[in-house]
Amino acid sequence: MSYRLYYWPEIQGRGEFVRLALEDAGAAYTDVARRPGGVAAMMRLMHRRAQHRPPFAPPFLVAGRATLAQTAEILLFLGPRLGLAPRAEADRLWVHQLQLTIADWLVEVHDVHHPIGSGLYYEEQKREARRRAADFLAARLPKYLDYFEAILRRNTGGHLLGGRACYADLSLFQMVCGLRYAFPRAMAKRERRAPLLRALHERVAARPRLAAYLASDRRIAFNRQGIFRHYPELDSRKNKS
Repeated sequence: MSYRLYYWPEIQGRGEFVRLALEDAGAAYTDVARRPGGVAAMMRLMHRRAQHRPPFAPPFLVAGRATLAQTAEILLFLGPRLGLAPRAEADRLWVHQLQLTIADWLVEVHDVHHPIGSGLYYEEQKREARRRAADFLAARLPKYLDYFEAILRRNTGGHLLGGRACYADLSLFQMVCGLRYAFPRAMAKRERRAPLLRALHERVAARPRLAAYLASDRRIAFNRQGIFRHYPELDSRKNKS
């Protein structure tokens, strides 16, 4: 099956979690909005009046006659089809649960630089962002890192579920990449307590198709328009004021 992915063309964002799964599997897909006229096509599809089950926002995926939205939902659908989800239902639900936890984590990352509202510029909420960053780095970041490190410790094979990679492993890789970009100082310190998570990151990065993707121009660079944003003042010990 050939897939059509709809997401903003200038950022990795939530769409990148889907791209990683498609790229890792070598799936045939079109990143629609990155083509000429693609953003307009995406907006038309979102607001088509005759559509009974429209997506709320990108990313969404068109597969045959089905249109699926929400990153975790898309990956739940793609996982078995791309060989990135286990066969047993209990295991599939566990992987989905892990993906939902990653989705919660991603929201908290976003809210560090936009703690008041996404409709405001970062510069309009810098004071609140510094307070939010201090709490995130001191309390929330280590809690998430410790959780996933514990999951990896309880499983053999170096992945979240046994010895085969699943889509949640790819998503966890993306979280580490993004956090290293956004908070290099904090991550350099916190990752010392997460050797298995670091090893998973390296293992995923070395997967042949992903390695090729990461080295290509298909991989959009991190920037200050996406979810992961690097503001030095938010990664500083002096960010409480």
